[in-house]
Amino acid sequence: MSGNDQTHWEDVYTSKTEAEVSWFQEEPEISLSLLELVGAGSDDAIIDVGGGASRLVDCLLDKGFTHVSVLDLSAAALATARARLGARAGAVKWITADARDWEPPEDYAVWHDRAALHFLTQEKDQKAYVARLNKGLKIGGHAIIGTFAPDGPEKCSGLPVVRHDADSLSRLLGPGYALVDSRRHEHKTPWGAVQKFQFSTFRRVA
Repeated sequence: MSGNDQTHWEDVYTSKTEAEVSWFQEEPEISLSLLELVGAGSDDAIIDVGGGASRLVDCLLDKGFTHVSVLDLSAAALATARARLGARAGAVKWITADARDWEPPEDYAVWHDRAALHFLTQEKDQKAYVARLNKGLKIGGHAIIGTFAPDGPEKCSGLPVVRHDADSLSRLLGPGYALVDSRRHEHKTPWGAVQKFQFSTFRRVA
């Protein structure tokens, strides 16, 4: 089983409530601060890759963003987010797809990924992800990628992960991406455990 096994994620999101998963955040403060850092505007196309039932989309709508997409393998996760948003869900593009073979329908100004990439443990899957990123992120756009830090957990939701720092992500993305920010983040799970994350922000330069 891999982090991109759809059955696994459908089981997770149908057997647990939104706040019963380790990655739950009431408000994704670090993601919002990094979007501010890169100067994301309300009309910019933003995609949350692996967004699941994350509340980032709620916060973006609250702040007046009008061009938001959320992609996830799990239709159940996206259904949870849509139900929570109610009538506002119609303002969002919901995409049930695998980030390794999805065809981006537009050029995004911001590609946000909090903890999807680190489930890709095989080199071929990592390369497939980067190929989608290259297709979907415009030149001058930004990729904000959150992963478990080198001293973070080795598994999540029962699955192995690849822990990253800014250097390892720079090597993975290649010379077309310039690192603009690197920071650590300690995420507290709903039951009080601390998970060490690394957030790396890149600008696509070529």
